[in-house]
Amino acid sequence: MTQEKKICVIVILAVMVMVGNTSYAQQESDANRTLSPYFLVRSDDPDLDRLPLKSTHADVKISGVIADVKVTQVYKNEGKKPLEAVYVFPASTRAAVYGMKMTVGERTITAKIREREQARREYNQAKQDGKSASLLEQHRPNVFQMNVANILPSDVITVELKYTELLVPTDTVYEFVYPTVVGPRYVDPASHETDPDETWTANPYLHQGEPPMYTFNMTVDIAAGLPIKDITCSSHQTRVDYEGPAFARVHLNPSEKHGGNRDFILKYRLAGGKIETGLLLVEGKNENFFLLMMQPPKKVLKNQIPPREYIFIVDVSGSMNGFPLNISKKLLKDLIGNLRSTDRFNVLLFAGSSHLMSEHSLSATQGNITRAINTIERQRGGGGTRLLPALKRALFLPKTKGYSRSIVIATDGYVSVEAEAFDLIRNNLGKANMFTFGIGSSVNRHLIEGMARVGMGEPFVITNPEQAPETANKFRKLIESPVLTGIEIDFGRFETYHVEPPSVPDVLADRPVIVFGKWRGRPRGTISIKGFTGKHPFSKKVDVSKITPLKTNSALRYLWARHRIALLADYNRLDRQDERVREVTNLGLTYNLLTAYTSFVAVDTRVRLQDGQAVTVKQPLPLPLGVSDYAVGGKRPFAGKSVSSFAAAPLVSAMKNQVLEESLERKKEDRSTSEPEMDASIREKSHVKLGNVTVTDGVSDQSVQKLLKKHLHDFNQCYQNALKKQPRIKGNVVFKITIDRAGRVLNVHLDKDDTNDKIFERCMLKKLKELRFPTLKEGKNSVIVVTFVLK
Repeated sequence: MTQEKKICVIVILAVMVMVGNTSYAQQESDANRTLSPYFLVRSDDPDLDRLPLKSTHADVKISGVIADVKVTQVYKNEGKKPLEAVYVFPASTRAAVYGMKMTVGERTITAKIREREQARREYNQAKQDGKSASLLEQHRPNVFQMNVANILPSDVITVELKYTELLVPTDTVYEFVYPTVVGPRYVDPASHETDPDETWTANPYLHQGEPPMYTFNMTVDIAAGLPIKDITCSSHQTRVDYEGPAFARVHLNPSEKHGGNRDFILKYRLAGGKIETGLLLVEGKNENFFLLMMQPPKKVLKNQIPPREYIFIVDVSGSMNGFPLNISKKLLKDLIGNLRSTDRFNVLLFAGSSHLMSEHSLSATQGNITRAINTIERQRGGGGTRLLPALKRALFLPKTKGYSRSIVIATDGYVSVEAEAFDLIRNNLGKANMFTFGIGSSVNRHLIEGMARVGMGEPFVITNPEQAPETANKFRKLIESPVLTGIEIDFGRFETYHVEPPSVPDVLADRPVIVFGKWRGRPRGTISIKGFTGKHPFSKKVDVSKITPLKTNSALRYLWARHRIALLADYNRLDRQDERVREVTNLGLTYNLLTAYTSFVAVDTRVRLQDGQAVTVKQPLPLPLGVSDYAVGGKRPFAGKSVSSFAAAPLVSAMKNQVLEESLERKKEDRSTSEPEMDASIREKSHVKLGNVTVTDGVSDQSVQKLLKKHLHDFNQCYQNALKKQPRIKGNVVFKITIDRAGRVLNVHLDKDDTNDKIFERCMLKKLKELRFPTLKEGKNSVIVVTFVLK
């Protein structure tokens, strides 16, 4: 039998087995094990409703800069078997989910916030007892999951959740985005980073071009307080009704009832273009909250732009050697080479220690620019990585009066600073704007993005030299027009506390400054905002006594807590601590918010399912508009048929691959030279050699080398196993290993691989993860960059 015929037979048999004998639950279990998305199977079982979600509707009310969103999901069981529906859906990354309720018939149950594990236990117990229940969990800050248990035949169960978010204008344009669908995600269960809660990724999907199986609707009310202009929706067809100059209602066109396969994007502007300030107040039972927003003008005149000063902090440590440092050189050459003649700048190189170009910032003359570029060009990369001392040194350099200072950090992010760097940046926001550039093919994005977030700046990532000019230009456009610098806010007799951020960076032309926090007593006194527009002083006063606390601003408490939770999450990604987990949990419980550690659960008191067990059905999701079937696992195998394959597709693919591999093996055996014998000969002469080892700090290079040499036998075994499949593997393989203070391995990832051999890579990742390194003498974490030479 030919290989082609054999493949066809196996494919047909596999499909027959899967369709004829495999239950829905078994197929779903297979998908859960692979943690991969899969295609919906349409079975011939008339008793089972596999599409329980019938509609989703969002009612949005925007008041000023706050959007309050009510999402209504309607579930109906049109089959004859009781169901548990599981629906994975997205939300804004800024969403603060603060409420949920479930309606069964005429009964409405308000959900309670619980610790995640407790909420799951209460839900499972209710499901087992035959009670209707709903559970809302967070898998990501922008990915949620709704479970609805015991939906009886003909039941209609409505679940309503509420969230709020702050709308921050960019270049005076307000944008409200309502995500509608979570795209396919893959998680490797064998990976050491896999979370046990990642099973949500094993979700059924419709095929490319198929509309959602539920209807979608949206209404948006905009009460801006100022005249509204230029309302546009680029994603969907809408109708806008104006009820006065400052109020508008946006309706979704009926033709968009299946438009839940792409984000809903609404943009609008307000009249006026001056620097405006606004204060919102709300009084609570135990706490009061405020929000102060300063919006820059739409257009910036040349005489409003202050002179600028740049401090470039460049990582030249061992981990930046080669490719990353070459990108940094190209980036810095572009940034420094295009400074204005009125600008000033300085360069601070850091590795184990730091080197400052000048004790005072230099004028951007051609001579100084050439000197700086030559200094950077001479760097080759080596030594440890100590960002914190360099950052401290840069922040406390003498500042030129009247200049807008920006600190630009270029690093791969593998530095042992974590929480200390965040604290330093947060507590010195008034001294400089912070911008981070992640350099390299696999940067530490948590650190890069986290430093930018706490610094109220922007993160940029450059993975190849060709991106440097474009990214540098994007950066210049962002910061070229600082309209208000040296900002100081004095709250006077208005008693505030827990204010975020602790100090205020410059106002740039395309982003406002937002300050919020808590207040005590009664609204009184005056808030004074001072700074410079160009070389001229600027001041603005807000009479707090004239601002009335409004109940409509109740969302401020959620927004403050959500900001605090997001900040703690940034810290936790770098250095997870039980204390911070407890703080996030307490914030969720105190402010009634959905978090990674708190969930909403609603349980009906009535027992509705007396006998039997509900069948769990995962609501199939549409593929996002423009995404092909390849995102899930290939082309539609049976277009136009009543049965589509989901779990069968990976199996067929695997069997097909196995046949092809067998064919290749037979071809190898037919060769005149016996490759197994040749492979054995090659393997005997091949071995792994330990190359360059660089450690950031806390432990000596020699002690790490000594440990790695002890395990060379294990590493060589990985190499020998790889050679059995591919006899000619040679080159350098570089790994980056992050360890904690106790020497435990927190993370291992591949930094460079000349061989591109996955067998060796997987084996080495596992071996390196199992190592225990010497205890650090200083610092919380350290990064080890190790090169293995395969000969």
